[in-house]
Amino acid sequence: MASMQAMRQAVRADTDSAQRPVLRIEGLRKSYGALDVLKGISLELHKGETLALIGPSGSGKSTCLRCINFLEHPTDGAIFLDEARIGQLPSRRHGWRWMSDRELAPQRAEIGMVFQGFYLWPHLNVRDNVALGPIRAGGMARAEAHALAQEMLDKVHLGHKADEFPERLSGGQQQRVAIARALAQRPRLILFDEPTSALDPELVGEVLGVIRELAEEGRSMILVTHEIRFARDVADRVIFMDQGHIVEQGSAAEVIDRPRVERTRSFLGKVGGSIGASDDASAQVGLVRRAG
Repeated sequence: MASMQAMRQAVRADTDSAQRPVLRIEGLRKSYGALDVLKGISLELHKGETLALIGPSGSGKSTCLRCINFLEHPTDGAIFLDEARIGQLPSRRHGWRWMSDRELAPQRAEIGMVFQGFYLWPHLNVRDNVALGPIRAGGMARAEAHALAQEMLDKVHLGHKADEFPERLSGGQQQRVAIARALAQRPRLILFDEPTSALDPELVGEVLGVIRELAEEGRSMILVTHEIRFARDVADRVIFMDQGHIVEQGSAAEVIDRPRVERTRSFLGKVGGSIGASDDASAQVGLVRRAG
């Protein structure tokens, strides 16, 4: 049977839009004073592709994600979403100027993000947490937003928890609500910043199961993760980062199974004994559906 990556690539090959990257990053740099965190990152993500960023802590993976939707302002470089430059507008004096938060809002709405923490409003039930963005940012009518929220909660197998409050949910369930909240934006691109790092090991699989389903749907996604075997199984491409540089990139099988660069081999050798938490992630979708 064909692999998930091969099937998605076959679907993308049939569409002209797949030839144009949904995301393009050119020469991305980010510094905090004298500390250079990103040192000229360039990459592309095509429509329907899942890209995994792996590497040691402090390598710049999360900073790269936060620059994509301008939670962090880049020091230099350019970021394009469907060929539209993100976060900058032409300026007669300086070539380009930074957008204000108000100007940025429509672009940010095109990029969903799931963080390490869940960041759910404790005073709102699950349905209202998911519906809040479409109402506040999208101007959607409350009834329509609630219907959309229910649809997204059903997608992450939590439709039956819509009336619950976050404190009554497990960590894995709260993170799935956060994924539903991101999906409710109808984003072109979804960013996952170590979405399982705050979870107990026994809850990791249910979140990975939902991410797997989204990958199977052909969503355009970038995943920062330490779940190496999950990245190997789900991602179309993998990028290994270290000290603010892209050290190696290629298909998941190439980078994880047959790394060419010694630094990549060294990293994978050190984490090889700690990646078992996602060994059975492929079997978790059914478990999520049964357990909620």
